[in-house]
Amino acid sequence: MADQQIRLPATMTVFERGWLSSNNILFIDEQRTALVDSGYMTHAQQTLALVRHALGGRKLDLLINTHLHSDHCGGNALLQRAYACRTLIPVADAVAVAAWDEEHLTYKATGQKCERFSFDASLSPGEQVNLGGLEWQVLAAPGHDPHSLILYCASEAILISADALWENGFGVIFPELEDESGFAEQAQVLQMIGELEVRVVIPGHGAPFSGVVAALDRAKGRLDYLSSDPRRNARNALKVMMAFLLLEMRQFSLQKLPALVRENRIMWAAAQKLDVPVDKLVAALAGELVAAGAARQDGDSLISTR
Repeated sequence: MADQQIRLPATMTVFERGWLSSNNILFIDEQRTALVDSGYMTHAQQTLALVRHALGGRKLDLLINTHLHSDHCGGNALLQRAYACRTLIPVADAVAVAAWDEEHLTYKATGQKCERFSFDASLSPGEQVNLGGLEWQVLAAPGHDPHSLILYCASEAILISADALWENGFGVIFPELEDESGFAEQAQVLQMIGELEVRVVIPGHGAPFSGVVAALDRAKGRLDYLSSDPRRNARNALKVMMAFLLLEMRQFSLQKLPALVRENRIMWAAAQKLDVPVDKLVAALAGELVAAGAARQDGDSLISTR
């Protein structure tokens, strides 16, 4: 749940989830109920239970996704079955979702899962949406994901930043892994956020926070570090994707991991940017996960500790 020192409107509740599932933001007012982002498919039942308990017998009217990475929309299908809720997605992903193009949506490319869901309409930058009795401006936030949106409430100075800004950084800059522009877009997004009056940030992962100027400084420093040598972004991305799969699978065979990397397009793209044989690369990254306390190794198995 949100940090008790962070003041949020009474119509908002934040479910802080972790790293396998994104945070969820629930809005309840007299007119309607709404949820922003639905977590990962593996946690869909947990998402439904959290929402159902908080709604106290009301139905969920509206579901919005900031972007369509699997950890932000994996609960969509279950919530739609439970509530027949109206669903809004970023406009740039509408064609891919309608056709359920898993390659374009990157689920196959990252080895992640997402149950097929539908949508009723799309959201575009510049639009406004009323959530919790408050007006929220829809802003474009390319960088981490070229189609990502963030939501800003000027009257409360609150930003729902998805993976564009965390308290200590931001999400992997995925476009750069496949030689598309992402660093420049991320810099522009950080600049845009810096020009807003923001009292509280609700990130895609981690607790809501204040101290936005300091967070932006850390994010800009991180971006400078990654963009000065794109191999740093590639190495970080591959480790993050390995960590994500480990959180989902709980353990996997190190011997089979190189083949898994080769089978998934974005993982392989990241690996190819690093001048290291893939078996040695994944072994080194596994060692870093162990050193960070995120995993332990038992023979050939890497086992999640989180």
